Amino acid sequence: MRPINYTMIGLMSGTSGDGLDIAFCSYELHNQWSYEILDATTIPFPKDLGQKLMNSHRITALDLSLLDVDFGRWMGEKVKDYCSEKQIKPLAICSHGHTVFHQPSKGLSLQIGNGWALREASGQKVINDFRMKDIQLGGQGAPLVPIGDRLLFSSIDFCINLGGIANISMESKGRRIAFDTCPFNLLLNAQANTLGAEYDKEGAWAKEGEIDEKLLDALNALPYYGTTEAKSLGREDLENDFIPLIASSGLSSKNILRTLVEHYSYQIAKVISENQSNDTPSVLITGGGAYNSFFIERLEHQLGSNWIQVKASNELIEFKEALIFGFLGVLRLRNENNCLASVTGAKYDSSGGTIYS
Repeated sequence: MRPINYTMIGLMSGTSGDGLDIAFCSYELHNQWSYEILDATTIPFPKDLGQKLMNSHRITALDLSLLDVDFGRWMGEKVKDYCSEKQIKPLAICSHGHTVFHQPSKGLSLQIGNGWALREASGQKVINDFRMKDIQLGGQGAPLVPIGDRLLFSSIDFCINLGGIANISMESKGRRIAFDTCPFNLLLNAQANTLGAEYDKEGAWAKEGEIDEKLLDALNALPYYGTTEAKSLGREDLENDFIPLIASSGLSSKNILRTLVEHYSYQIAKVISENQSNDTPSVLITGGGAYNSFFIERLEHQLGSNWIQVKASNELIEFKEALIFGFLGVLRLRNENNCLASVTGAKYDSSGGTIYS
């Protein structure tokens, strides 16, 4: 039987707000799924657009609606230029969009980047809005990446993505489970900004700081960490729970960075330790935080060196989420489940995503 092959473009605009990831990928089904990242690039947001996206949760309804269309059109134009330059024709463009609001308890998760604007500007079939069906089924609508972890990275015990928010995915008793473990770059980058940089390169400033036990204890005591059912973090949670603790601490930026890194490494190591099925679990770390060597050092310490970090290319580190959103689109076109109830807490597995053709 001949393998079935799909070529897709995955688009990812994460909560860190640094740019648009474009990944042109092929996916092949022959007994099991395999993938190849054929080409990938990141297009930085124009300064004005980047600022609008980062402040999108604070603007009027009309301005948000206009930004939705403008962002969709901008993405479409960039994809059209990319496809023209590379002389490629994917089956579809699969877009995550930019998250503005994420309040699943109220039945809401909003990712802007209008599908019709993206469709017309790119001239390509588009699939987006991957979260809302699951949320209407009572789920968190997040994380979405675990179905890709299960089908594309099945040999790895733990898949961790360190983006604006950190999440983890794993098998447990025959079920895929996953959730947001803690914030990550959203809080680290905010402190780096006060020191005059976009981010703390390799965690160098955090390494110079000192742990504040009072702030560390307060962060670890937040109710989110005591929740055992399906859960996810949104920008609102950071603003309501995490940022007030940081702001009231009176600490220097370096000491805040140091304390945050310790908090993150503790929380992530705790999840691994509680769910590992062997003495030296394999862990794949992707996302911008994978380059934070000081965090990796602290995670190593928290795990007592009893783990195996899976080597990942820079391409996989930077584009794994875009790769998997392309794969979510493949599953959507095949009318196969791309969202797992065991992960999100929904009533049942589903195939989410709106198709614009």
